[in-house]
Amino acid sequence: MNLALVHGRARSGVRAPAVRVEVHLAGGLPSMSIVGLPEAAVRESKDRVRAALQCAQFEFPARRITVNLAPADLPKDGGRFDLPIAVGLLAASGQLPLDALDGLEFIGELGLTGMLRPVDGVLPAALAAAEAGRRLVVPADNGAEAALSAGTEVLTAHTLLEVCAYLQQGKPLARATPPLRQPAALPDLADVRGQAQARRALEVAAAGAHHLLLVGPPGCGKTLLASRLAGLLPPASEAEALESASIASIGSRGFDPACWRQRPFRAPHHSASAVALIGGGSRPRPGEVSLAHHGVLFMDELPEWSRHALETLREPLESGTVTVSRAAHSAEFPARFQLVAAMNPCPCGWAGDPDGRCSCGGDAVRRYRARISGPLMDRIDLHVAVPRLPPAELRPHAGRGESSSVVQVRVAAARQRQLDRCGQLNARLGQAETDRHCQLDGADQRLLERAVDAMRLSARSMQRILRMARTIADLDAAESIATPHLAEAIGYRTLERPA
Repeated sequence: MNLALVHGRARSGVRAPAVRVEVHLAGGLPSMSIVGLPEAAVRESKDRVRAALQCAQFEFPARRITVNLAPADLPKDGGRFDLPIAVGLLAASGQLPLDALDGLEFIGELGLTGMLRPVDGVLPAALAAAEAGRRLVVPADNGAEAALSAGTEVLTAHTLLEVCAYLQQGKPLARATPPLRQPAALPDLADVRGQAQARRALEVAAAGAHHLLLVGPPGCGKTLLASRLAGLLPPASEAEALESASIASIGSRGFDPACWRQRPFRAPHHSASAVALIGGGSRPRPGEVSLAHHGVLFMDELPEWSRHALETLREPLESGTVTVSRAAHSAEFPARFQLVAAMNPCPCGWAGDPDGRCSCGGDAVRRYRARISGPLMDRIDLHVAVPRLPPAELRPHAGRGESSSVVQVRVAAARQRQLDRCGQLNARLGQAETDRHCQLDGADQRLLERAVDAMRLSARSMQRILRMARTIADLDAAESIATPHLAEAIGYRTLERPA
């Protein structure tokens, strides 16, 4: 038989589409060609495969070899096809039995000595293999990540010889197992001194998945507060953890299996480009907003970010997805993250400080705050002032508040009420759902309308106030929104008040 078929997986966004690696041997001058829209790394695999087979004491066929990666219109990149191409060559030349390939998929890069090297995007491939009902053979270094997919059997090997011994002689391969992990201790909210209003805002934001902006002078604790938000969120569910891990798996740094079921906390530097933030590239990869999926994206020094980068946040804040379109193809990445931003009130950082040390004029303050556009500010639910504390409140053990574990219990209970009521968190309610679940009585409705008129708020801001009020009511285990809940929600729109 001069034809062999091996199953593999490509990478396209967070998906792992199936690829049929067809290897055909024909008469003629010895040569090897790879077709099916391969990129440079795939075309170079013929040299890696040749050296690996020879080092493993296999015969490289002196025939005219054609390798077809189907479907032909799907771009293929990376070294993930080395192992299926090598197995296909051996099967087509009769050095491996063809029936041994049934029900198997192969992914892995080959070294010149036949060693198997890890590749990216293994977890999406394992999930796709489980849906197809096939077992997956991966390099040993990818085993822990692939084993997170409980729906398929994942086999690992260190060398090409181990794979061939399994296919030819039935010698068993090691079965991948998920890593044993001790949950890492997250920063505790009890470390924050004072700042009762900011602590309350963190709890409200965590309970309803609302976006939060902290405004205050340098060194007042904005970053300290933001880093505590992840510890207030309930643990990720199995489905959420798989989605987050799949995105990290195709990122530039890969996925660390030791971080399984930890909600991501991303804090990119303000010099990051729009592509780094939103995703893209000639081979589209997820950006920071997608790597923070089901977690927290912290953006410090918000006015110092480029205007273009900030404006790219507007769509994913609303839709929860990012579509990266290129001439040849496009990729869609989920981006359901919770934004926490921090900024100074003015260029010098001391506007509003009781000491009166601010040297910025009114025009300078307005220009500084105008670096954040109105549409972006409109999408941030809570605007919270974080003042400078007097030294007496910064003493050790002075003003020590509740720990993250205590607040997390209330947050989890409030989130469960939301899920029981409408199947999703309050921040993600649509307009019709907001009208249904966030109803006010006549007096509260008039209060809201007066506040919207006096603060010149948009219809979007009005809807977000209602959703925040519903979250505050859920924290109080209230069936309906009361006046204190609505008044607190209105108070969180401080930066939209006219001067």
